[in-house]
Amino acid sequence: MEKPLIGKKILIVEDEAVFRSLLDQFLLSMGAVTLQAEDGLEAIAQLQQHTVDLIICDLEMPRMSGIQFVEHIRTRGNAVPILIISATENMSDIAHVLRLGVQDVLLKPLKNFERFREAVYECLYPSMFTSKVEEDEQLFQDWDALVRDPKAAAKLLKQLQPPVQQTIANCRVNYRQLTMAEQPGLVLDIAALSDKDLAFYCLDVTRAGDNGVLAALLLRALFNGLLQEQLSGQKQRLPELNGLLRQVNLLLRQANLSGQFPLLVGYYHRGLKNLILVSAGLNATLHVHAHQIQLSNGVPLGTMGSTHLNQISQRAENWQCHVWGAGGRIRLMLSAEE
Repeated sequence: MEKPLIGKKILIVEDEAVFRSLLDQFLLSMGAVTLQAEDGLEAIAQLQQHTVDLIICDLEMPRMSGIQFVEHIRTRGNAVPILIISATENMSDIAHVLRLGVQDVLLKPLKNFERFREAVYECLYPSMFTSKVEEDEQLFQDWDALVRDPKAAAKLLKQLQPPVQQTIANCRVNYRQLTMAEQPGLVLDIAALSDKDLAFYCLDVTRAGDNGVLAALLLRALFNGLLQEQLSGQKQRLPELNGLLRQVNLLLRQANLSGQFPLLVGYYHRGLKNLILVSAGLNATLHVHAHQIQLSNGVPLGTMGSTHLNQISQRAENWQCHVWGAGGRIRLMLSAEE
């Protein structure tokens, strides 16, 4: 049986005994040596006696919270990788620990431990992975300042737009964008999830004022992790995008970002030649050969506590998707390479 974590010592800092035990047994099964602590004070005592390769830490704990613990060891020059697993509803807490230099943040409940396994590997073997951590740190390192300075937030968002042509997940992808003004309109992000699948989203930032740009930055930092969680329980690697949009809707509320956020999310699996599109407030037309499939807009996120979505699923090797809303139009084109 493969034991990829042999020789690694991992400290688990978690006050929930059952969840702590689950993490412990999972890591032991992969060959790791584990230490446990119920809060930050116990963790500090453990670190005085042991040198560890990774710390897995909750945020909300008695006596000394996860944030206080991370601050304590970072201010003393300890650069050990830290993976946060928390059910926090406070996005400023996530921004704070990312500024302190934690490697990744996972949200409870963990639906499947595959995402956890990947995060542990990325923390312990960073040179083997293309990680979004540095980009996430850029987004969150001065979150409060971005909230106070909408122009700086808009400038950062513009800098993070993807190239208009690229090969990703072995697919040729390009897009053309038409916005109505110099200000951000329809924001696009696209990323590979593996060498066989990719995901993208299009967010109209014009209907929520300054909060629209902040929502786009937040979504960019968290989107891949949320989608990987959706995929982790799917044997066929076809995500349940309705659940993903419900999570995004909840995160926008937890981040106190009010307004309407029209959003379209797409997922394409090259091996299965399957495209899924889900819309909450944006219109879209999918062109596959000579066929056109219309996706009606639905209700923008942020409008209500619940989500009201429209979805289509289509098998295609080459396709074009036209997306439009108040912020402009985008035409996204994909061709699967053989």
